[in-house]
Amino acid sequence: MTEIRFHFNVPSRTGYACRLLRKAARQGTPIAVTGPDDLLAELDRELWALGPAEFVAHAWARDVDAVPSRLHAGTVWLAPDALAAPHHVALVNLGQSAPRGFETFVRVIEVVSTDPADRAAARERWKVYAGRGYAIDRHEVAA
Repeated sequence: MTEIRFHFNVPSRTGYACRLLRKAARQGTPIAVTGPDDLLAELDRELWALGPAEFVAHAWARDVDAVPSRLHAGTVWLAPDALAAPHHVALVNLGQSAPRGFETFVRVIEVVSTDPADRAAARERWKVYAGRGYAIDRHEVAA
């Protein structure tokens, strides 16, 4: 069954996602990120702005054919539709609702800021996961 983990109280959702993605890349975990196009574009810009020592190989899932297949497992995939990601190991959700096909991933990480609207949307996603019988881990991010 898919592992669900909420990371609460992050100061910047995309900044925190960059941190998670650097860690996943170092560990060799195939990972995708889903959310609205504008937020994924912001994340894309932030990933390109990382220093050379922190670089995270990433691409849009729609461009999967442009990435050599030998590099697929080590690439972070930006996927407005989570099901379009070439690997279904880990998924970071930056969207406001539970992503379609989340249950095809081994692990889902929900990133929640301190914004009241974001927290309200997270409560709804929590209800979706809990209502379907998934155990949920909660992680409070230190300030």
